[in-house]
Amino acid sequence: MLKGVVASDESYVGGKPRKIAGWGAPGVSGKTDKAPIHTLVERNGNKVTRVVASVTAANLRENINAVVDKSGTLMTDEANHYRAIGPEFSGGHQSVNHSVYEYARKDGTHINTAESSHALITRGVYGSFHHVSKKHLQRYLDEFDFRWNNRTATDTERRDTAVKGAEGKRLSYKSPIRRPKC
Repeated sequence: MLKGVVASDESYVGGKPRKIAGWGAPGVSGKTDKAPIHTLVERNGNKVTRVVASVTAANLRENINAVVDKSGTLMTDEANHYRAIGPEFSGGHQSVNHSVYEYARKDGTHINTAESSHALITRGVYGSFHHVSKKHLQRYLDEFDFRWNNRTATDTERRDTAVKGAEGKRLSYKSPIRRPKC
């Protein structure tokens, strides 16, 4: 469980937007071919990123309830999705209002860490992976989370953690298929 101050933000991952007749800009009214993701980042701690079916209050609430301890403080942007879940946190709910160019306040309220993790994911997809299917997107997000959560570890410690995480698990997507000889 993520504890303390937790930033929550959502984004879309996928190809570059194309002009399609009858479709608005990506992210407007959910009209995009990109996959929606939801990121929760503990202040100076770990992060969890998940693919969501759509960016709705119900989907975000489900993710938040699954990984965030209610004793903490939730920090979000001004999106309406968070209004109902915010009061459930004993530490309160703080938000920044991007529509009036507010990105951080002097009291420490910001979601820049979550937005930064989205930038790393976007750069990874465009720069290294070039194409990520929606089917396997969660696996890529898990890799980004692993690197983030082990950012202070040495290469040896990170390797050992990865190997321990694979113990007892079969590392294949599906059984091999015998192909007929031509």
